[in-house]
Amino acid sequence: MKSQNSLEKRSLRGKTVVITGGSSGVGRAAVEAFAFEGCNIVIAARGQEALDETLKICNDLGVNAIAVSTDVSKAEEVDNLLKTAVKEFGRIDIWVNNAGVMASGKFEEIPMDVHEQVIKTNLFGYMHGAYSVLPLFKEQNEGILINNVSIGGFMPAPYSAVYSSTKFGIRGMMECLHGEISDYANIHIANLYPQIQRSTGNSHSAKFSGLDFKVPPFASDPRDTAEKIVQLAKEPQKDLFPDVKSRVLVNLYEMFPKMIINTASAGMRLMMKLKNGEPTSGNVLEPSSEPHRIYGETIVPVPGKKTKIALVAGLGLGLAFILLKSRNKVDNNEI
Repeated sequence: MKSQNSLEKRSLRGKTVVITGGSSGVGRAAVEAFAFEGCNIVIAARGQEALDETLKICNDLGVNAIAVSTDVSKAEEVDNLLKTAVKEFGRIDIWVNNAGVMASGKFEEIPMDVHEQVIKTNLFGYMHGAYSVLPLFKEQNEGILINNVSIGGFMPAPYSAVYSSTKFGIRGMMECLHGEISDYANIHIANLYPQIQRSTGNSHSAKFSGLDFKVPPFASDPRDTAEKIVQLAKEPQKDLFPDVKSRVLVNLYEMFPKMIINTASAGMRLMMKLKNGEPTSGNVLEPSSEPHRIYGETIVPVPGKKTKIALVAGLGLGLAFILLKSRNKVDNNEI
């Protein structure tokens, strides 16, 4: 059982944080957020140019930081990341598994090498991070492993079958590891389940659907998600849904799984007929190209936070009403 003291809110100043996928999107926002906390930061990503840009953010904020070119799908490179961090700062207090890639399209039309690399980066990447850092945490008798999983760990993303399998797999792996570290009062594994982000991840993803994706207006702010990662470092907890939108979506899926995935898939099929984008492997097989930044391009201007919450709440309630009415109609017909 975790001790009361181990769960108290803690200061992060001077703590050493490793962040994978730290050169863009939520990862870059997390680097920035931990820098504001006064942490020592180790930034990991594949592309050196994007790493250098992110490292400059830390230097400008006056914090100690290093950048380590790392492909998390390769165990030896993750092991090198850990050893480099320990050599530079003496220890690791927080490890953030964040690097991830996505491929969308019909399952059989996405090349097998892309499917395999999605698994290697997402599932194996998180496995390599945990495999490397948990022994160090046990040696130190403390440490926090934070996994940015996504709500994809609870509900499938339409026409992204292999991506969805990796998120379900990460959730299952970490559920089991919670049991393995349950007798270490000061070691924590914390999982974050955010919804789609207003980040560059969407533009960098592999697309074999004929769609040129832009971020929908209801997407969450990566900086808000990064603040939740920092919150987990200060107040570790097993699972965290960072906003009402992610919780509403998961709850709706739990109530109406078949209807939700069939409706979402039908919507995707309709949009895929537009064929407004060329097939691309995106950043799955090689590092992301420009832009290296936190925010991606949205379909329409982003509404204010209060407006978004009201819209999502209204949409959720309306959808729930429609689905309940449909279910009652089916039940009455069966009678």
